[in-house]
Amino acid sequence: MQRISFLLAVATGLALAGCAHPPASVRNSLGMEMVRIPAGEFLMGNDATPQQLAQQYPAYEPRRLEALADEAPVHRVRITRPFYMGKHEVTVGQFARFLVASGYVPESVADGTGGYGYNPQYDPRTPPRGDAFEGRQPRYSWRDPGFAQTDAHPVVNVSWNDAVALARWLSQTEQRRYRLPTEAEWEYACRAGTRTYYHAGDDPAALAGVANVFDADSAALWPQWQAYALPTHDGYAFTAPVGSFAPNAFGLHDMHGNVWEWTADWHEDDYYARSPVDDPPGPADGAVKVRRGGSWHSWPLYARCAYRNWNAPSTRYTLVGIRLVMEAPE
Repeated sequence: MQRISFLLAVATGLALAGCAHPPASVRNSLGMEMVRIPAGEFLMGNDATPQQLAQQYPAYEPRRLEALADEAPVHRVRITRPFYMGKHEVTVGQFARFLVASGYVPESVADGTGGYGYNPQYDPRTPPRGDAFEGRQPRYSWRDPGFAQTDAHPVVNVSWNDAVALARWLSQTEQRRYRLPTEAEWEYACRAGTRTYYHAGDDPAALAGVANVFDADSAALWPQWQAYALPTHDGYAFTAPVGSFAPNAFGLHDMHGNVWEWTADWHEDDYYARSPVDDPPGPADGAVKVRRGGSWHSWPLYARCAYRNWNAPSTRYTLVGIRLVMEAPE
């Protein structure tokens, strides 16, 4: 395995370094296809008022529409260097190959506390958490989130620290720098030249065919949230195999839905008001890391390009996964 990884790393390095015209995509030693994202400018964030949002999201209580202030102000961002980004979210099979090759032990296993999982007998209204999923329990981990998954499904129950460990190992193995995307890179890649709520348009109905979000299939298991469900059937009550839905204009799949994706950035409510124009790195420190994109269990409001959510770096959850960036050569 190590020899194969080394040979693939060498081949990848030669392909990237020796081309006058960099390849549109490369496949790495774990089988991840990395798509080249060009440098460019875009308007980051969202400053729609709660009243404007209510026109697209009439089922949502005002308090939910008023709790989005950290998406503002809209501000110009310049991504000054091209980069490669995973065409898909990291899969169960790719994560398993990483663990075998590296010897790394995921946090859900290493600390003995496990992760979260789906249990059809669990009542999400149970106090004190009222969480949709059961946990943390040792029975749940990246291997078993309580629902069926194959090697082609996106890995979940992985912490931010697990994601960083994966990027670090790939960097050492392939002699190319892998990392999590910054929040700005993530939103730039998600929008792919658009300025709408989703890369497919403003109407939540535009998610049909491009995103695995909370829809009629998921609502059958959580009928108390039926009012927020996309009124379509995408065929998946839980995660879908990566690439099951149409990509955006950059060729990236599942930028909306399927699983939340960790970013490199700490979260601060007011960071946008003072972030630099060029390649914003995020706050210098903080308590929680930003995750983006929504998941198979996310209501459409929370799968928008601009929506920001966050968790502690040690969090492992049934909805959270990984998408990596590989830096392009100078």
